[in-house]
Formats: sequence, structure tokens, C-alpha cells
Amino acid sequence: MAKNLVIVESPAKAKTIKKFLGSNYEVIASNGHVRDLPKSTLGVDIENDFEPKYITIRGKGELLAKLKKEAKKASKVYLATDPDREGEAISWHLSYALGIDPKKIKRITFNEITKETVKASIKQAREIDMNLVDAQQARRVLDRMVGYQISPLLWNKVKRGLSAGRVQSVALRIICDREQEINDFVADEYWSLDASFNLKGTKKLQAKFYGESDKKVELKTKEQVDKILSELKGKKFKVTDIKNGERTKKPPLPFTTSTLQQEASKLLNFTTSKTMRIAQQLYEGVDIKGKGTIGLISYLRTDSTRISDEADKSAKEYIASAYGEKYVTDVSNNVASKKKIQDAHEAIRPTYVDLSPASIKESLSREQFRLYQLIWKRFVASRMKPAVYDTISVKIDAGNYRFTSAASKVKFDGYMSVYSSDNEKEANNVINSKIEIGDVLDFDEFLPEQHFTQPPAHFTEASLVKTLEEQGIGRPSTYSPTISTILARRYIIKENKNIYVTELGEAVNNIMLQAFTSIVDVNFTANFEMLLDGVEEGNIKWKTVVSNFYPDLAEAIRTAEEKLEKIEIADEVSDVVCDECGRNMVIKYGPHGKFLACPGFPDCRQTKSYLEKIGVSCPKCNSDIVIRKTQKGRKYFGCEKNPDCDFMTWQKPSDKKCPTCGNVLLEKGNKYVCNDLQCGYSEVKSK
Repeated sequence: MAKNLVIVESPAKAKTIKKFLGSNYEVIASNGHVRDLPKSTLGVDIENDFEPKYITIRGKGELLAKLKKEAKKASKVYLATDPDREGEAISWHLSYALGIDPKKIKRITFNEITKETVKASIKQAREIDMNLVDAQQARRVLDRMVGYQISPLLWNKVKRGLSAGRVQSVALRIICDREQEINDFVADEYWSLDASFNLKGTKKLQAKFYGESDKKVELKTKEQVDKILSELKGKKFKVTDIKNGERTKKPPLPFTTSTLQQEASKLLNFTTSKTMRIAQQLYEGVDIKGKGTIGLISYLRTDSTRISDEADKSAKEYIASAYGEKYVTDVSNNVASKKKIQDAHEAIRPTYVDLSPASIKESLSREQFRLYQLIWKRFVASRMKPAVYDTISVKIDAGNYRFTSAASKVKFDGYMSVYSSDNEKEANNVINSKIEIGDVLDFDEFLPEQHFTQPPAHFTEASLVKTLEEQGIGRPSTYSPTISTILARRYIIKENKNIYVTELGEAVNNIMLQAFTSIVDVNFTANFEMLLDGVEEGNIKWKTVVSNFYPDLAEAIRTAEEKLEKIEIADEVSDVVCDECGRNMVIKYGPHGKFLACPGFPDCRQTKSYLEKIGVSCPKCNSDIVIRKTQKGRKYFGCEKNPDCDFMTWQKPSDKKCPTCGNVLLEKGNKYVCNDLQCGYSEVKSK
């Protein structure tokens, strides 16, 4: 009797599924796509209704021959690639490449790789969903046209090997815009004023300045603070109001791809690519001692927080058993989504909630255990009751001014017994003290403190993923490869989790902004994702989407080619003399930025580091300040005599001196600000 053939993407997935299906099924991995657009050419026939020209991927011939042989012998062929657009497209390409009777081929999908779901999927086998396939084709063709037609312009303008992409270019723009905000930011001074009071025993109560009775007052200057301190001198501090209350803190929703990447970055210090790699291993199957190979989590590419009724029931039963009935949530299973759920997946959750992280720790690598534990705890917490806090707020009046103090204490830990990324602590001991309305407090001291407003934070991988998701840029499957690509191209670098734009990234972003405004427009990119959803739903033809976009792209490329030819400039000659042949060296642009090279190349191959002077003298030793870079490519300004002189700053120094303290003034947006933050002097640039 002929066996049934099941084709999946990866060998790990094949191993897990083979165990569930038994001897009547042959399970083989395709190792991803078997057909794709050619690497050497555009691969899209623009003149023939944008028809893609697919070819067999190089190196897949032998594997494909094996698949064809097995498919011909099989009574049925089940295509079990991932349950998303990409997986649907892989199945479609496989069905074409196998060259067998289409009636023998069926599509099966499952959100988790467990015996129950895999067997159930075979009973619910269906035809290939061409709407999903077409949505993937639209994305693939459009991305190919953008990348293959814009990238050569970047090669001409900057250097070979650069690339532009529909999503990566928008991500780069978002990062560059944030860098500009940071560079233009000018700090404003503000003050806080706390008052400390002695309570019975060793306890102290600390209260924050609020304002004048019921009118809140912002403290901007030291003079303002000094005036208040002067008016409060000798005044009595009386408790005028005490309010006791209760607040709840809701449990978190189970993970989506985006929130998993964010939390794994913050709590485990994982990059997005590492998170996805480890999650893929957990999804495809891990050999668990005493149980064999099983998939530990549900499908990892999703923007849904939905949980199946079965998983919800299992979780609540586990919580009741392990923690007690009082911890089981009594709210409805799922929260309504604000947007269309991509591919109707569930949230990321453990496949078997009773497999606690501790019980299978010895079967997992350290990284697998840490990520599984994060997913397991988040899911269990999402099925638990909220945490409840007792709260107290106190108003303390003196003269015309008011101070306030607030604190909270956990009354019922709820979901926090399992999952808490930011354990809340009591702010002070007000709750345990016996103060009452009308009490005059024993004043201890004032604690005035100067502060300065902070610029927007540099993006981290976590915050960039969050921003991409909030603005509708890309989909769960694209966040990790997008960040990996712009890191690999050295458009951005990472230092201590923070993302910084390199000089190369700035150059590419400027070209894209000038020549391809729509490509890097956040709203355009988000709207395109909505169009792809329309294709998936069968409301729009995929070639209509592409044909409506292409004329604008073609016109932008024609215009850009003209502009790029006009603004192309010759190598800039420096005043540095080549040590080998005596010629003046020229400034070149390499993969890591500018460098000096001899114009006699290839006869003379002398090169040197390029230190670009900015025309400002070092405030420490009077030598020239030059533009330097960290080892990872982030730009800063430092003395040319480094390491003998240690002057450096991230902002560009000016030739002006601070009239208050004599320090150097830095350029920030339309202002000059003092290099000494404690000084706080700033002035508007004259036009």
C-alpha cells in the first residue's frame, strides 16, 4: 500500500511530526522554498502584466527530485508548511514543482505541533488558498522591484553592495528621524522639592511639592524654589486630607511576535533574530526526556492575542490546581483586537501548560529554557486574576503651599505570583504609620533637586519593533530580518542595546528622502500592508496592487537617475600628502565611511584614516577638533591629539564660548547650548 507523503519546511519539524503519524506516513523537509525569483535578474516581466519568472533554487535540484519520486509513489501528498502567507506560497510552489495530479495534493495547517492538532489537521485538509499565495506574491514582486531598481542607484551614488528595501528603508528613516530629534533637543531646567518628616520610631515620611492648595505649580528655576523655601521657613506642616483606596493591575496579554521580541530583549537581553531562532526551535520540537520530541510552543509569527477555548480551559485548570481557585480569572477568554488579526493565529503560548519550565529544564539548552519560561509564565499569568493594591494618599499643607505623598501595598498578588517584569515596591511607609487628619508633622528637612528634561531615547531593538508595529510597518515575520539587514549593511550600529545611525546610513536615508519620498513614507508603507490584507481576503487582485504602484516607482527612478548624475562629485582632495609618492591624498567613501587614498591607485595603494576637521579648536589644548568614530561606527567629535588629549562630545562643538562659565558651546538644532549641563546656558542661533 502506498504511503502518504507529508512535506514540511525543516528537518526538525519533520522529525517531530513523523513520530505522531506513524509508519503509514513519510515525512520529508523541503528546507524552505524550492522556487523563487532569480537572484541575477529582476525576475518580473513588467511588460507582461508583472508576471513573476520563478526558477528552481540553485542546490535544490537533488532534493526536488527526491520529493517528486516520493510524491509519485504516495497515495496522497499533504503540504504542511507554516500557517501563514509565506507557508502557503511554499506549498503552492511545491505543488507546481512536484508535477503530479493536483487531486492528490492537500494543504494542512496547524498552530502547534502536537499529536492531537497534527492528526486533526489531516482530517481537515483543504485546497491551497490562492488569496494567501497572491498576498505573498504581491509583497515579493513589489519588494523585488523596489530593491532591484533602487539599489543600483545607491551603488552609483555611494558604493557597491548597498541595498534599498520597502520596509528596511522606512525603518532606517524612523531611526534617522529619532536621531535628528535627539540632536536637535535642547534641555530645559526644572526642579523638584521634597520635604522629609520624622514619624514615630525610625520611620520617615517623604512628601513631594504639589503647589498652592489645589493649584499645581511647576518648578522651573532655583530662584522659584528659594522663594518657596523662604516663605515656608518656620511654618507648621499639617495633614489636611487622607484618602485610602484600592487599585487593580491587570494581567498582561499573552505574547504576540512583537511583544515577545520586546520582552526577550528587555528581560533576557536577546536580539530579535536570536529570539526568533530559539522560538523556532521550541515550535518545531525539542527532545524531552521521557516524552520524546514535542513542539513546546504554538506558532511564533502572529499579531493575535487570541487563545483557543481548549488552551484557556487547560490553563485555568492548571492554575486552580497549582495556585488555588482564587487565582483563576473570571473574565472572558479573549480581548477584542483593534485591528485585523494576521492569519487568524493564536497568541504564542505553551502547547502543554502542565509542562512547567522547571519540569523540563534538563532537556533544554539554557537559552531555550529562558525563552520557554518567559512564554510559559506570560501565558499562565494572562489567565489569572489581577493584582490588587491598597493605596493611600496624603495632603500636607504649610502656609500657602501643599505637599503630597502616596504609597501602595500589595493586598492580593494575583498574576504577579507568576509573572512580574516590574515588581512594584512600596514608595514609603505611610500605610503602616498612624497619622491622622489634623496632625502637625515633625519637619526634618527640605530636599530640593535640579533636573533637566531628557531627549527622546535612542531606539533599542525592542522599542524599534514596538514602533514598527504601532505604525503598521511590516508584519510579525518581517521585524527581525529588517533589523538584521540594516545592521548587516552598517546603516546602523548597536552600542549597549542602543541603536545609532552611521554616516553611511545617513547618506542612504538622505538619498531615499530626496528621490523616493513615497517609498520611505510611513503612511504609504502602512497602507500597503492594508492592501495586502485586502488581497488575502480576496477583495483585491494582487497584480492590480502592483500595477497601480509601479508607474510612480518607474517615474521616481527616472528622475533620480538624472539627479544622481548631476550631483555626483569628484573625489575631494585633502591637504594630507601620501608618504609613498608625495601626491595629495583624496577622500574616498568605503563601507565604514570616509578614508584617505592615494590618487595614484593602482600604482600606489597607500591609504590612511580620514580625520575630518570641523574648523573649531579644542578647548583643552587648542588643537583641531576632528570627526571620529567609535569601533562600531558611531560618530563623535574629539581632539586630533587623542589619546594625549581626551576632549570629546557627541554634539558638534562651535567656536563660541559660554558667557557664563567659559565652556565650549555645542550646536543643537537652532540653539547653542553649554557643554556643561549643570551650567544650563543656551542661546538661539542668529540667522
